Amino acid sequence: MSIRTGADYIKGVKSRQPEVWLRGEKVTDVYNHPVFTQPIKEMAKLYDMQHDPEYQDQITHICEETGKRVNNAFLIPRDGEDLQARRRVFEVWAEATFGLMGRTPDFLNVVLTSFATNDWFFRQYGGDRYGDNIINYYRYVRDNDLFLTHAIVNPQNDRSKSSHEQDSEYSHLGVVRETEDGLIVRGSKMLATLAPITDEVIIYSYPSFKPGDEKFAISFALPIDTPGLKIYCREETQDGKRSTWDHPLASRFEEMDAVLVFDDVLVPWDRVFINQNVEAGNLLYPKTGANLQPSHQSAVRGLAKISFVTDVTCSIADSIGVDGFLNVQNQLSELIQGVETIRALVRTAEREYTITEQGEALPNIVPLETIRGLLPNMYPRAIEILQTIGAGGLLMSPTGADFINPEISEDMNKYYSGRAGVPSEKRVRLFKLAWDLCGEAFGQRLVQYERYYSGDPVRKMGMFYNVHKRNHPSYPRVERALEESLLMSDEYQKSAKELSK
Repeated sequence: MSIRTGADYIKGVKSRQPEVWLRGEKVTDVYNHPVFTQPIKEMAKLYDMQHDPEYQDQITHICEETGKRVNNAFLIPRDGEDLQARRRVFEVWAEATFGLMGRTPDFLNVVLTSFATNDWFFRQYGGDRYGDNIINYYRYVRDNDLFLTHAIVNPQNDRSKSSHEQDSEYSHLGVVRETEDGLIVRGSKMLATLAPITDEVIIYSYPSFKPGDEKFAISFALPIDTPGLKIYCREETQDGKRSTWDHPLASRFEEMDAVLVFDDVLVPWDRVFINQNVEAGNLLYPKTGANLQPSHQSAVRGLAKISFVTDVTCSIADSIGVDGFLNVQNQLSELIQGVETIRALVRTAEREYTITEQGEALPNIVPLETIRGLLPNMYPRAIEILQTIGAGGLLMSPTGADFINPEISEDMNKYYSGRAGVPSEKRVRLFKLAWDLCGEAFGQRLVQYERYYSGDPVRKMGMFYNVHKRNHPSYPRVERALEESLLMSDEYQKSAKELSK
């Protein structure tokens, strides 16, 4: 098989029956459930873009290994041109969803590609068996163009304790026993975004294992409908029945998050990548590029998202004629300059790439980590500015039904218009678009998601500084400034003369 179509993807969704729970009810037909139907269709559109002549050569390529066309997210970058080619699929898919869906298929396909490129790591900690497993799984996902979710965070039970110290032995996902057929695992992981509508799940963890956590230090992959795997969804931010006129974003891009619970699930040996190894679990991120390569995708996606919010905010300001006020211009300029900062950092990361011993091109981590540090503050600030400029108008929008009721439609057209040239219907629809972003539960989830997209932002900033300090144990510019000023000082000259006598 080569690149999938939207119909292929939908056929796959319909063929599976994962154990999905939502609002205390078991979902027996994911595709036809109102909460999931439209997000499935949005994903199908992305797959169809692979076959669109306008995009195909930009976002796919012919695989040297198979001779078939595959998505650029599976491309192992060997130089800067490859990084740019991979970025193009990130851009095209992010723009198609306005950057509002953080876990489109390209994200984890990049993670898996990075794992496979660094199969030496899995061989080092598990022999050729685990190294072969990751290569074979990469090929399987690539050649079948599958859609993965992942769960890499432990549930928030007692965060002051490590996994093996929790009150319940298997609060966190761990190995119960090994069998001839594979591992038996039990426990839970989060935060599996879009899990109900994906093909498979891959499990790994942040590097936080301590001695005693051995049975929790695992990595593997399974079909999403594996027996014993339960998907517990959060409360939806939209019920799937709301008008696209009134909720143009929330009605389309609900990105369901879930907790995964494994009830003595069998993981076949050929799907195991790390088996109860604390050192391997802690080194997976820094040694395989699993942190760096997908940060390229998340940076491009984040750029699309904050660009969209900026465009919406500028449109709101223009529609009611407040963009002539100096304070509003300052706020809008802040957003625009933020967008351009992220754009420049992405391009810098691509240009300043390095080549690893495996021949893999790595974008510069410093600009990408800078983006990760900026967005958790920049995006909430953008939403605050949108709320401020939209002001009370965000709270006063009528519905589409009001505009088509002949008894009141005249009032709608008269009292809800914007500045000259902006008719009432357009202004109201624009404000509803903004409200989906900054007022609805859908939009608030987007804010929270951006704050913690890359993990704890405080910890991430601390890690960033510590890495910086390791790479810069001294500051030559400072030393030079001190030395030059000392040499030029009268006191030094006098002291030198005294010593020479």
